[in-house]
Amino acid sequence: MTMASNGARIKVSREPRRQLNNRAAWITVDDGATENACAVVDISPGGAKITTEVEFVVTDRLALTLLADHAKRYPCEVVWRRGNTYGLKFVTADAEPDEPAVEPVGAV
Repeated sequence: MTMASNGARIKVSREPRRQLNNRAAWITVDDGATENACAVVDISPGGAKITTEVEFVVTDRLALTLLADHAKRYPCEVVWRRGNTYGLKFVTADAEPDEPAVEPVGAV
């Protein structure tokens, strides 16, 4: 007897994404010298999808600021482009030790 397939597909596990409905944000290039507005379509722990009128090339580096009055900039690399929509990957700044490493309390 053969088993009938019910057409169910295996769900691919992905990072949780949060839809931001084109929330305003800012991108900076040239070590913060140039700032441009963009819109964040969605965001996940590993990256973001943005739309902007600024032209970028895949592999360009930039920083993403999500709040106007917040100094936190997330270093990113452009990993794909479709028209004026870009996929960004958050990167860790190994070469820029801006913040000293903090050891957990009680570490020996």
